[in-house]
Amino acid sequence: MTPMSTVWLVARRELNMRLRTRSFVTGTVVILLVLGGYLLLQSTLIAGASTSKIGLSGQTLGIAQQLKTAAGQVGETVETTAVTDPEQGRKQVADGDLDALLSGNATDLHVLVKSDLDDKLRPVLNGISQQQVLNAKLLEADQDPAQVMREVDSVQVAVGQLEPPDPGHGQRLAVGLVTVFLLFFSIQTYGAFVAQGVVEEKASRVIELLLSTVRPWQLMAGKVLGLGLVGLVQIVILAVAGVAMASAAGVLTLSGVATGAVLWGVVWYVLGFFLYATVYAAAGSLVSRQEDAAAVISPVTMVITLGFIVGFNVMIQSPDGSATRVLSLVPLFSPILMPGRISTGTAPGWEIALSVALTLLAGAALTWIGAKIYRNGILHTGSRLSLKSALRG
Repeated sequence: MTPMSTVWLVARRELNMRLRTRSFVTGTVVILLVLGGYLLLQSTLIAGASTSKIGLSGQTLGIAQQLKTAAGQVGETVETTAVTDPEQGRKQVADGDLDALLSGNATDLHVLVKSDLDDKLRPVLNGISQQQVLNAKLLEADQDPAQVMREVDSVQVAVGQLEPPDPGHGQRLAVGLVTVFLLFFSIQTYGAFVAQGVVEEKASRVIELLLSTVRPWQLMAGKVLGLGLVGLVQIVILAVAGVAMASAAGVLTLSGVATGAVLWGVVWYVLGFFLYATVYAAAGSLVSRQEDAAAVISPVTMVITLGFIVGFNVMIQSPDGSATRVLSLVPLFSPILMPGRISTGTAPGWEIALSVALTLLAGAALTWIGAKIYRNGILHTGSRLSLKSALRG
């Protein structure tokens, strides 16, 4: 057999073993169910997030239309209902049926809430009271309140824009953050599977039989390729299903952005997995027992986790900030951060090309080092082999 045929034979073995396992199918289904439930919850929250139910008692019934108009100007929807019994109104507020109960009069509003008044509703109510007081004072001064307010409203600040606003910024950021999480989850999970598989073969002595017909680099390459394809299948299923469910639920309207995120996510999964997978394989070759595997793969996992935590935070704070740009060019962090920046539309083409090139170079270097460690450590049994000894051979 040719070397590549041998590599594919090993990879196909991993594919058949992993894709047919109950854990793979069950895990994928569970993740999809959780994702579907989360999207359903989000669509419900979005539908009711901007609607406030306000009870009006006594003289406050007269400001119902004014309240709805003022709330609409700040993006809030207000539903008003007449409350004839104050005690019943208090009970409705306590039970959550009403967000607030208004009493008193327009110039002296009393607001009853369960715990706290909505941040957008507070200035609306303050504005209504202040307007009523102002109207009264203008009438005392023999001025027409309507004419005065028309003159006041005609004065507006002049706003200059360096860039037009992006109405889809929130959705782009959400897609980017989801992409960051999926890549972190997949690379870490299937990278750990590579290390565990190596340790299992060493512990069961199967590795000695395999190496009688297969060269170490072919075995490592086949295992990495096979498990990488398993992870790719799962991430594509999750991404496609997630986009479809988010679009159906109305949570996602920028389908083009989501499709681009899926495609770039696949590219960066491949780059990221092969960047880390050979390191995981090399780490697994240093030990002969599953109990020792966690100790050798922990440093690798910590690097990925650090990239995820830092990347997630800088993405939220400033997707186009200097820190985000610099970190996304660091090969160890690029597979996590760069696809997120691409989704938000903040990554220029030259930075994407540079990060791909740097990641490929780093991947080639780590593959060479990892293959050497794997070759020198794969047949070692007993106590843990030190990294220095594995590199020296």
